[in-house]
Amino acid sequence: MDSAPEFDIVLDAPQAGPAPAEEPEARAIALSAQYADADPATLLRAAMELYRGRIALVSSFGAESAVLLHMVAEIDQSTPVIFLDTGRLFAQTILYRNELARRLGLTNIQTARPHAWRLAQEDPDKLLSYSQPDLCCWIRKVEPLDEALSPYDAWITGRKRHQASTRTQLAPFEAEAGRVKVNPLADWSSRDVNAYLTAHDLPPHPLVADGYPSIGCAPCTTRVRAGEDARAGRWRGSSKVECGIHKQPIERLGSGI
Repeated sequence: MDSAPEFDIVLDAPQAGPAPAEEPEARAIALSAQYADADPATLLRAAMELYRGRIALVSSFGAESAVLLHMVAEIDQSTPVIFLDTGRLFAQTILYRNELARRLGLTNIQTARPHAWRLAQEDPDKLLSYSQPDLCCWIRKVEPLDEALSPYDAWITGRKRHQASTRTQLAPFEAEAGRVKVNPLADWSSRDVNAYLTAHDLPPHPLVADGYPSIGCAPCTTRVRAGEDARAGRWRGSSKVECGIHKQPIERLGSGI
């Protein structure tokens, strides 16, 4: 993995708490039942305490990312935040990451990037996103994230049930690949997100005002027209709705990658 940008400060991991006794699947089911009616901040604090020293937030620093980043910073500014720099992001996303990191006092941002040899082998002309978007996401997102998550037993995501057909049954806690995934905002709507951003005076991603309510890599993200779903600009013109990092292992195999 390449070195992180200059502003990234990686601290020694805090002392880990005792590992939960149950397998991830049983733990996720139990926690989902226990915190089914909890507000996101309560759920998040419980998860961060349970997996203290072994949990990371994975953030795209996209249109709605400031909500979870702020919640995490309010609990522990040294929490590891994994940022996937695919090499095809909008320049505004990098600038926004830097701004939020400084503003929220985040001290442990870890930048994960695809290996140079993989890009040279599979995408030397940077056109793979147009011909094989699933493979492009695999080498630029899935592989780097799998590697970055290797030290952790749990990770936090900002997914919400309303975002896509693949997320309508999203539980507060899930188990995947031997880890627990925490989804504090699973039942939040766009209105909830906007209300939180306003209440805490959090800066918007600069592309939101330019017609991008959902932001991924530049080649695969277009402006959204009035009346369209917020994610209509992601992989427009294709049936693709997920990059792959949130697919179960069996789904990944089924994709042919």
